[in-house]
Amino acid sequence: MIWKSRLTVGGISRPKTLLFLLLTLSFPLLHSGCSTTQAPPQIAQLPPAESPAPPHFFPDDEDIDPGLPVTAPLKAPKIVIKKAKKKLFLYSEEKLLRTYPVKLGFNPVGDKVRQGDKRTPEGSYYICVKNPRSKYHLSLGLSYPGVEDAERGLEQKLITKNDRDRIIERISKKSIPPWDTPLGGEIFIHGGGETWDWTYGCVALRNKDIEELFKVVALGTEVVIQQ
Repeated sequence: MIWKSRLTVGGISRPKTLLFLLLTLSFPLLHSGCSTTQAPPQIAQLPPAESPAPPHFFPDDEDIDPGLPVTAPLKAPKIVIKKAKKKLFLYSEEKLLRTYPVKLGFNPVGDKVRQGDKRTPEGSYYICVKNPRSKYHLSLGLSYPGVEDAERGLEQKLITKNDRDRIIERISKKSIPPWDTPLGGEIFIHGGGETWDWTYGCVALRNKDIEELFKVVALGTEVVIQQ
């Protein structure tokens, strides 16, 4: 007897009908685990990227002019001149108020040593005179030569001991130092600084800037000049 691998109904083979019936019955079972009401799988989400922080403004950043009001009287005023940056910085109680561009001597690099070297001195000085009738609009005289300049000049035999002593005496009194020694003198912060390094050692500002500075800077104000 030969076993037939397909069923017959009424003598007629129905393999396709039976297969279709089995698939129809099993379809709900196959999908019983995927109900349309089931929550979708959770997808890990990264936190939103933080927007870049706005740039901070540092009022004491020397490369930025804060543009703060400059009105007299200033409290504990101080002027810092950085020759390499060609800038003058005006402070009040160690707070930077304004930054001004400047022009220097014909030889802007290096410290002033003697009369006629056309260099702007470096060191700590003070405003020793104010001249409202300057040839260069307005001017603020600096106390060059100072004590360090005098000591160096004596050591290098550029000046005499008497010259050194005269300079030190005037500086101790916060007055105008001798400007007639081989070290030179008459170094001013003045106007007319619109072009290039053209002075004989002075610091030149634009006329509008020296006008603002002249109004608020008093005699005795500290001036620090750096390379």
